Amino acid sequence: MNLLAILGFTLAGYSVIANDSVQTLGTWISSNREKVKWYVLWLTSAFLLCATLFYSWYTNGGDISFGRLEKIPYVDVKWYHSLAPLALILLTRKGIPVSTSFLVLSTFASTMVLGGMLVKSVVGYAVAAVIAYLVWLVTSKFVDEGNDIKDKHKPYWRVAQWITTGFLWVTWLSHDVANIAVFLPRQLSLFDLIFALGFFTAILGWVFYERGGKIQELIIDKQNTKYVRSATLIDLVYAFILWYFKEVNSLPMSTTWVFVGLLTGRELALTSCLSSKKGIKQVFPMLIKDFVKLLIGLLVSVGIVLAIHYFL
Repeated sequence: MNLLAILGFTLAGYSVIANDSVQTLGTWISSNREKVKWYVLWLTSAFLLCATLFYSWYTNGGDISFGRLEKIPYVDVKWYHSLAPLALILLTRKGIPVSTSFLVLSTFASTMVLGGMLVKSVVGYAVAAVIAYLVWLVTSKFVDEGNDIKDKHKPYWRVAQWITTGFLWVTWLSHDVANIAVFLPRQLSLFDLIFALGFFTAILGWVFYERGGKIQELIIDKQNTKYVRSATLIDLVYAFILWYFKEVNSLPMSTTWVFVGLLTGRELALTSCLSSKKGIKQVFPMLIKDFVKLLIGLLVSVGIVLAIHYFL
């Protein structure tokens, strides 16, 4: 690897983990922030990260991306490839849930692959929104999402949450590690793997220390995400949706779009079923704001792609 590849990997690693990991771990952080020390959550997620990426490295001949980059060959990294993760860092600090798949992978992918990624991500947004709406429309008939569960039931739900979050975290990693590994050779040595895992663990520690950072506001704004039962259900549905799209094909997609779609469907279902203080007039502006943030990230991605493919 040259110095530019290392720089791009460093920027991408920080930006992807700081931006996208909160989609996966955000409800876990939110519901445990007053119960569990941040470093316990960090060490648990770091262990699963290392085990997951080692498994991919061992079973895929040194590839940590789970085969997601088979249609995006390794190229000699140039300075302009680092523009995408740099822009992602700046947008993340503003709390914008940007699609790292579009923003990072688009600088390496052909227009045909990029078009496939876009279609798969838009479909993922729609599918997640519909499934979430139906799931919470049904569960709200049997479960009171407007209130927390009784204290005597919380230990059981907390165990369930840790299990579902672990499943979700592993599934998410199989999708989004490709956004970082695109800067690396497709076959890593053991030394390269150890370096990557150490770097990921350090950045993950910073995310937990900051309690998720600005992107965490996307979670906190939604109804009752601090409740352990609500957080568990969100993680479970999100994990199965990601797992389904992982099995469809190996083409990368935006997990950000899937996650925001899920929160959109859930919020609409809860607003229509619960006697919430948030009326439709209050919920729609919040959901539109989230969608506009996605579009901003997409426009930035397209702008960078056009600059690289047509001007450079």
